[in-house]
Amino acid sequence: MSYIRPEFRHPNSPANERGYTRKDYEGGLSTLCAGCGHDSVSAAIIDACFELSIEPHRVAKISGIGCSSKTPTYFLGNSHGFNSVHGRMPSVATGANLANREMIYVGVSGDGDSASIGLGQFAHVTRRNLNMLYVVENNGCYGLTKGQDSATADIGSASKKGAPNPYAPIDLCTLALQLGATYVGRSFSGDKAQLVPLIKGALAHKGFAFLDVISPCVTFNDSAKSTKAYDFVREHAEATGKMDFVPVKQEITADYEPGYTQEVTLHDGSVIHLYKQDGDIENIAGRKSIRDRNEALRQVQQYKTNGKILTGLLYVDPDSQDFHNTLGTVSGALRDLGEKELCPGKQTLADINASFR
Repeated sequence: MSYIRPEFRHPNSPANERGYTRKDYEGGLSTLCAGCGHDSVSAAIIDACFELSIEPHRVAKISGIGCSSKTPTYFLGNSHGFNSVHGRMPSVATGANLANREMIYVGVSGDGDSASIGLGQFAHVTRRNLNMLYVVENNGCYGLTKGQDSATADIGSASKKGAPNPYAPIDLCTLALQLGATYVGRSFSGDKAQLVPLIKGALAHKGFAFLDVISPCVTFNDSAKSTKAYDFVREHAEATGKMDFVPVKQEITADYEPGYTQEVTLHDGSVIHLYKQDGDIENIAGRKSIRDRNEALRQVQQYKTNGKILTGLLYVDPDSQDFHNTLGTVSGALRDLGEKELCPGKQTLADINASFR
C-alpha cells in the first residue's frame, strides 16, 4: 500500500513573511490510527513553524522509537531528520547541536521513550539546558506493543485489560522543573488554540524547552469485559488467518476559555479535568509566578491533588543560558571552521593538558 499525500493545494494559499505556504511545512501522509492525538501535535508544529516563518531547511527533527517517534515524518518534510534508538534521542540531539548550533532542534518523544528507557537521557539533556524543543506526546501507554501502562499512567488508571495501575506515575513536567528546564509547558493535543502558541514560545526560547502534551491513544481503549474487545474476539473466533482491526475513532478536542475547567471524556470512558491558566502566553510570561520554579512546582502538585491537570506555560527563564554558553563553544557551526581552527597543533594540546595539572 502506498501512502502519498496529494500535491494539489489551493493556488491562492497564503504565504508567510519568507514566502512559504503551509504546504512547505507538511510531511508525509500519516499512517497513525485515525483520530490519534499525535497527528494534532504534528499539525500544531506545522502551524507554529509557518506562523514564525521558520525556514524548513534550518530545522533538525529527531526522535526515538514509538508511535510518537514516527510523527516527525508527518511534518516539515523539507527539513533534516534522524530517527534514533529507543530512548536515545537526547544523545543524538546533543551531538548534532554541538556540531551545528545554528540549526533549530525539535525532539519528539513519547512517555515510554522518555519516562522509561530514556529517563536517564531525558534527565541529562534537561539539566544541561540544551537549546532545543523537546515534545513528549503523552498517552500513558505503549501503543506499539499493545497498550501496556507506561510510567506516566496514574494510579488506578485502567489499561485495556482493565487492571488498575498500582504504581505512582512520573510527572515529566515536575521532573523537568526539578532538573532545571528553562521553559516548561503542558497542553492537550485537542486544544490547538493553546498548543500552537506554546510551541511558538518554545521555538523562540534559548535553552531547553519542554512540552508535555496529553495525546490520547484511540486504539487501546477496549474493555476486557466487552465481547467486541480484541482479546475476546481472538479467543472465540475462527478465521482463515490471523488478522487485526483498528477501529476508526473521532479525534478528541477541547475549546474553552482561560480560567475555566473543561471535563474531557476519553475514548475508554475515563474522564480528565483540564484547567487553562488565565491570559495568553505573553501575559503569563510577565507574571512573577511563571518565573518562579518553586511556585510552578507547587501549582502543578496542587492541581494534581485536586484531581485536575494544569495546562499552559508553567515556567520560563527569560535569562536562560544554553549549553553552548556554559561550554564557551565557537559561535558558528563546526563545518565552517578551517584546518587551522580544527587542528591548532601540538603546542595547543600541550597547553590544554597542562591546564588540568
